[in-house]
Amino acid sequence: MTAEEEKIVRLLETRTRQLIIKFQQTKEENEELLSELVAKDEELKNLKQLHRNLEADYTNLKTARMLEVGDKDLAAAKLRINRLVRDVDKCIAQLKAMGPEA
Repeated sequence: MTAEEEKIVRLLETRTRQLIIKFQQTKEENEELLSELVAKDEELKNLKQLHRNLEADYTNLKTARMLEVGDKDLAAAKLRINRLVRDVDKCIAQLKAMGPEA
């Protein structure tokens, strides 16, 4: 082999080693990115589950709030009905006190 051919072979070997090193670096970077992607997917899954739980809690809270308001309204309505019944009873008692003439 001539000196020129040996120089070309050494250059080819050097470039091949550089290419192999670059391939290994790219492979490692790819593995890191895949690992990061898996971690992000897991985080996204957890956040979606948290979101579903929070939405369920919010819906339950809204329902409880509506029931609470309903209970207050119900209690107020009962008090009003009781007052009306007492007023009617007073009126009936007054009519009875007037006697049959009225």
